[in-house]
Amino acid sequence: MTYETTLSDLDGENSEPETPGEQPAVRPATPFHDLDHYIALPRVSTLALSPDGGRLVTAVSVLNAKSTEYITALWEIDPSGSKPARRITRSAKGEAGAAFLPNGDLLFTSARPAPEDGEEEPVNALWKIPAGGGEARQLLSRPGGVNHVLTARSAVTAVLNADILPGAADEEDDARLRKLRKDKDISAVLHSGYPVRFWDHDLGPGQPSLFRLDQDGPVPVLPSTLDAEPKHVLRALTPGAGARLVESAASLSPDGATVVTSWRKPLAKGDMREVLAVVDTSGGGMRMLLESAETDYRPGPVSPDGRTVVVVCEKVSGPHTIPDVTLGLLPLSGGSLAPLAPEWDRWPEPAQWLPDGSALLATADEDGARPVFLIDIASGSVRRVTADQSAYTDVVVSPDGRYAYALRSSYLLPPEPVRIELSTGETTALPGPAVRPELPGRLEEVETTTTADIGSVRVRGWLVLPDGASAEHPAPLLLWIHGGPLHSWNAWSWRWCPWLMAAQGYAVLLPDPALSTGYGKEFIRRGWGQWGQAPFTDLMALTDEVVRRADIDQERTAAMGGSFGGYMANWVAGHTDRFRAIVTHASLWALDQFGPTTDVSSYWEKEMTPEMALANSPHLHVDKISTPMLVIHGDKDYRVPIGEGLRLWYELLSKSALPQREDGTTDHRFLYFPDENHWVLKPQHVKVWYQVVQDFLARHVMEGGAELPAELGL
Repeated sequence: MTYETTLSDLDGENSEPETPGEQPAVRPATPFHDLDHYIALPRVSTLALSPDGGRLVTAVSVLNAKSTEYITALWEIDPSGSKPARRITRSAKGEAGAAFLPNGDLLFTSARPAPEDGEEEPVNALWKIPAGGGEARQLLSRPGGVNHVLTARSAVTAVLNADILPGAADEEDDARLRKLRKDKDISAVLHSGYPVRFWDHDLGPGQPSLFRLDQDGPVPVLPSTLDAEPKHVLRALTPGAGARLVESAASLSPDGATVVTSWRKPLAKGDMREVLAVVDTSGGGMRMLLESAETDYRPGPVSPDGRTVVVVCEKVSGPHTIPDVTLGLLPLSGGSLAPLAPEWDRWPEPAQWLPDGSALLATADEDGARPVFLIDIASGSVRRVTADQSAYTDVVVSPDGRYAYALRSSYLLPPEPVRIELSTGETTALPGPAVRPELPGRLEEVETTTTADIGSVRVRGWLVLPDGASAEHPAPLLLWIHGGPLHSWNAWSWRWCPWLMAAQGYAVLLPDPALSTGYGKEFIRRGWGQWGQAPFTDLMALTDEVVRRADIDQERTAAMGGSFGGYMANWVAGHTDRFRAIVTHASLWALDQFGPTTDVSSYWEKEMTPEMALANSPHLHVDKISTPMLVIHGDKDYRVPIGEGLRLWYELLSKSALPQREDGTTDHRFLYFPDENHWVLKPQHVKVWYQVVQDFLARHVMEGGAELPAELGL
């Protein structure tokens, strides 16, 4: 077998590979057999279509020269599929956030330095590639940077989301205050509300606001500035927004006149509601469009005629109420919210309207996949468009409404650009920037049934089998539990890749237990507020089904998971000794401690009562844990704070049933990342993560051992 680890430079500028370093004389069978090759694989993400339908732009990430971070560049894809992809941006800082203007100009954000920046430290600025091609030029840079940009489909209007200090009177004052903080080396932030951090980053002191990009005066016409851009300035659309636009979603109407945005409304006791607001981009102010005490709202796309916005409605959850997700249609001029496909037993994510306004494209988890669906606006009927077992994202529609373009992935292939015939569902892969890597095995679907209050319940998952697994050579089994918990194993993940374990000889079971999405609301309700009950039963039932296979070695099994999957790994450890080893990453351990310390305590404290949290807390069963455990945690994890990992580690050493040696050590291990977050994302740390996991499992399951990284200094 052969494989490619780098992009081909199809634009003809350079024949050198995008990732540096010498190629080995003899390559392993697949990139999954070598972690250096694996982390060097190019990663495709996001998709933008020009208004005339003639150009698709995607982002591709590759390693930098030191293999310490990924740098993203923009590539153009031919929607007809007749031309190869070509690279259109190139810089050491990378580019992202592509958005087309109606005239074909391409906007994006980048921290690349502009020629006039001199010695100034570059920030994320707004750039443009003219419709006719040529060099990118900077449109606007500001000390607080630019988060992202929205463009209108039929008007040359761009709306920017950018941070501004709450005490700043204007852009000039914002720059002055930022310089003052920098010169004095001040990092302190004074909060008056909640939250104060999110996932992996601190909030403040800057707070997001919306701005319209305006041209300030005519284009210079002096001979020395014939190719110069006019000066651009920002017009504030949401002054005084404060923290209300933190982590918000926004949609821009096709005519550029209206922004529909989610807006955080603070409530007592640290709670909040997501309401819907409308912003007039001409400077006419803002008004509230929709709010409720029982539902959070965020905007989907605005209809082609600019009159109606799709609304994503998420019911506020409680100990006995799931956060049900539905769609609605709301007139922008005001009026009642009309339910759209209210009987559809899925949680949809709206993508884009058809050009004639007759239907809406959406995606939703369904039975181990994430297909594209078409929702008829008049009747609310839902038709599944794509028939394969793939997950589709970044769906955009051609101007004639015949095709959709999307990124498609599954456990058989990383994200790749495709064209979808909407009338038939026929899907064609387009020539993209990267090739599919060779896989070290095969993929099968598995299922079983469990008994519940609602009757017999089907539980399914994916089974990754390594090359050579057979009745004569059964493979050891690794149960890999997904996070969420409102999630499903249905799309390729560069971070949680089962093929890296298959290359080590493991069969990997990817189950969707109770609480998983894509199987209906009752399937979620079975595990809501009782994480240790139905989800645990489902996991063990599907594991039992799989180990009955002749090509699986039922005597050599292990389990692992991250986030909620780490919680379940901890629960499994305290309720069965069937596994030889367990890996728990970024895991919840003591639910009474977790609730008030996570970044979204207001959400968590609505999910379980204190009594429910206590009944489902793994830490109460530590004395029953006799299985060796590898604990992994990053200090910058704000969703599952480091205190969970620290307490888990200490209590494993001091209270678990695993025998200790005379020197006080055990077979438990703790892998700690001082500067990593919930996922562990730096390429060099991803490599260390897998090396330590593979070594730990090999010692207990394979009765051997893998090579620990020399960088650990052991």
